[in-house]
Amino acid sequence: MRIGHGYDVHRLAENRKLILGGVEIPHIKGLLGHSDADVLVHAIMDAMLGAAALGDIGHLFPDSDDKYKNADSMKLLAEVCRVCSDAGYTLGNMDSTIIAQSPKLAPYINIMRENIADVCGCNVSQISVKATTEEKLGFTGDGSGISAHCTVLLVER
Repeated sequence: MRIGHGYDVHRLAENRKLILGGVEIPHIKGLLGHSDADVLVHAIMDAMLGAAALGDIGHLFPDSDDKYKNADSMKLLAEVCRVCSDAGYTLGNMDSTIIAQSPKLAPYINIMRENIADVCGCNVSQISVKATTEEKLGFTGDGSGISAHCTVLLVER
């Protein structure tokens, strides 16, 4: 068994879509980034790559490469799953937390879990997504950005 941790953060900005776990969420701002800036999926990918000791998403999908401009993070996740599988690993489970003051994410959690499980080729029971606020403290609490953490267990085949 191999354990990995991922963390990502993106600034909220005008004229951007808010996409988390592959779900477009209605909000007055979206996340700013080279790709679609899906902070949850980015944390998941870094956790998976870290568990397999295969670097990070910046190494695999550099923001200096225009082919990743506005990329769909769910497609990038599919590539990370393939890379981890090719290295001999399968997903045991993942546990993730999104930190955002707003919007309220509870109505979207189950579809995020289903999206991630579908891309990873696993059962939704292996995917945990939680959301919390920071009680108006820090950059997430003041609405400047959204962050996410993820811990992943990979199993060697």
